[in-house]
Amino acid sequence: MNEKENEKLENSVMDKIENGRVKLRSKYLFLAEKLGLGTAFALSVTLAVLFFNLTLFYLKETDNLKYLSFGRFGFLAFLESFPYLLVISFIIFIVLAGCLLTKSDASYKKPFGLLAMGLIIFIMLAGGVLTYTEVARKMEAQAYMGKHPASAFFKFFVGGGTEMRKLGIAGTVFEIGDNYLIIETPQGLRNIRREEEMPEIKEGQFIIAIGSREGQDFIAKEIKITEKEEMPMIERGIDRRFKPFSGHGIQSLPPHLFLFEEDKKECLKNCFKSKPDPRECFEQCLK
Repeated sequence: MNEKENEKLENSVMDKIENGRVKLRSKYLFLAEKLGLGTAFALSVTLAVLFFNLTLFYLKETDNLKYLSFGRFGFLAFLESFPYLLVISFIIFIVLAGCLLTKSDASYKKPFGLLAMGLIIFIMLAGGVLTYTEVARKMEAQAYMGKHPASAFFKFFVGGGTEMRKLGIAGTVFEIGDNYLIIETPQGLRNIRREEEMPEIKEGQFIIAIGSREGQDFIAKEIKITEKEEMPMIERGIDRRFKPFSGHGIQSLPPHLFLFEEDKKECLKNCFKSKPDPRECFEQCLK
C-alpha cells in the first residue's frame, strides 16, 4: 500500500469518527474489561482447583471407593455414593476457565489445545497438592462448628459422605447378636440383619457391608471387616454423634440416635426400664 492510499484510508477513518459512525473506546474501559476477564479467569481456575481437591478428599476419606472391593455387587453402592455434584462443579469451572482463556491475549499467541491441556494439568496438579494439606479437613471441621461461612458450602457439596446409604453401610460394631449386628454410624445406631451366618466379628471392629435397606434395618448381603482409618470421614461422623455421650451408658443416648423401627424402639424403651443390662433388651427386641 503506497503513501497516497494510506492517506486516503486515514482520511476515511477520521471522517467516520467525526461523523459518529465509529466510536473510540476509552483506554480505561478497555483496561477494566481486561482486568475483569483476568479476575473471572483466576476465580474459575481457583474454584476448579478447589472442587478437584474436594473430589479427591471425598473419594479418599469416605466409604465410596471401598464398595468396589465387593466386586459387581458393590458397584451399585459405589454409584449411589459417588460425588456427582463435586465432579459436575469441577467440570463446569474447567469449561468456564477454558472459555475465558479463548478471550485472552494468550489464545492468539499459542494453540488453544495446548493452552487447554496445560490448564487442565495445572488444575489437577494444584488440586492434588492440596490433598497433602489440611485445607479440606479444616473446611470440614469448620462446617460442623455451625456458623462459619464454610459450613453450608461444605455440607452441600461434601456432606453426602456421611449420609445414610440404601445399598451400603459402614460403622463400628456396638453389639453382636445371633442374626444381627448393631453398629454406630454417623446417623446413629443401625441394625444389620443377615439371613446367612454372620462372619467372625468382634465388638469395636469397623465394618463395611453391601445389601439393601428394609425400613430402618439394613439387610446385609456381604460384610467385610476393615480399618476405620480407611474411612476417616465416617469415623469423624461417628465421633460427632457418640462422643458427647461416651461413658454414660447406652440408656443415656437420646432417642433419635436409635435408628430402628418404631415398634422396636418402643420395645427397647420399655425393656430398658426393667432390665439392668441393655444388651438383653437388644436380644429381646431386635430378633
